[in-house]
Amino acid sequence: MKMAIWRWHLHRFLLDKTSLLWPFSTSKEKRRLLFIGERDPICHTQWFPYFFHSQDLAKRYGMEIRELPMARFNEGRHPYRVPVDAVCFQTWFDLGPEAIEALVRKIRETWPDARIAYFDWFAPTDLRYAGVLDQCVEAYVKKQALRDFSQYSQPTLGDTNLTDYYARRFQLDYPETRFQVPDNFRDKLLVGTHFAFSDHMLPYFLSPFPQQGNRSIDLHARIAVKGTEWYTRMRQEALDKVTHLEGRLNVVCRGRVSRDEYFKELFNSKLCFSPFGYGEVCWRDFEAMFTGSLLLKPDMSHLDCYPEVFLPYETYIPLAWDLSDFDEKVDYYLNHPAEREAIARKAFELLSVYFRQQRFPDDMKPLLRRLGLEQTP
Repeated sequence: MKMAIWRWHLHRFLLDKTSLLWPFSTSKEKRRLLFIGERDPICHTQWFPYFFHSQDLAKRYGMEIRELPMARFNEGRHPYRVPVDAVCFQTWFDLGPEAIEALVRKIRETWPDARIAYFDWFAPTDLRYAGVLDQCVEAYVKKQALRDFSQYSQPTLGDTNLTDYYARRFQLDYPETRFQVPDNFRDKLLVGTHFAFSDHMLPYFLSPFPQQGNRSIDLHARIAVKGTEWYTRMRQEALDKVTHLEGRLNVVCRGRVSRDEYFKELFNSKLCFSPFGYGEVCWRDFEAMFTGSLLLKPDMSHLDCYPEVFLPYETYIPLAWDLSDFDEKVDYYLNHPAEREAIARKAFELLSVYFRQQRFPDDMKPLLRRLGLEQTP
């Protein structure tokens, strides 16, 4: 596994620093899967598992995987003008329908026989491109989705279910939005990988469960506040809840530190509070899990996530979205260390076992099937 991570780091260096693109082999027996994506760490978490398991995928399905930066594709500077079996692509979230349609046309013109999947890496749960992509793609892959698909047909204040809730909570004047999501789109929607599948987290989940004794920080919650109006109000409310406890608990919540120092703090924390960001699923959720800090987070029961890791009172502690039960739950789990450790351990082990068993190649079969890549050639 360490070698696979090293290969990924080499791949990123060659692609991002030297702009080197490896051509596909000339073998007619190989199946070719091309990822066209954006250069962003969040975007890369969707690609990483495929490259991490590339040797296994090659053995099982005779598959070759390559990555093409979106900028290079738009400029036409790449060595992939050969028949390709499948193309998976990402975009930024601010493209209009016309731009999306033009991009898909260009992909079709370049690889007319390829099956296409869209990888939505966006933080919110909305399906803003479902309408424009419905007739263009075989699959739409997202890192989380609403468990009740019928909710996608409901209008929201602002763009998302979160803007809707917090606009109503804080009485903000947001326009009503309804994205077109065809009824049959549910058959194309797949829940894919999230932040836990990143190269910097995986080694931690493959290590032993962190020690629990002598942790000196009661509650860890470094919360950035600045952002859009609803986001700022939501995060400020979360920060106020935390700072209210500073007088009687050892709380870490102010300022910024390096990532190394941040992880040291989490390894020394009993509880970690992870409020929502612009979407529900956050880096901090899994950072709490791999450091053995018990995760407290607004209730996630409305979401599907892969693998199913947000299990209330089993892998995390759900909070009311208005944080009305925050103090009560902080106090309870600080005063019940055995329960705290058991839940933190289960969260860690759920993902640790998943990665150790290398279940991803089997779990990705629905996508491969839709892309015509599942069967060995």
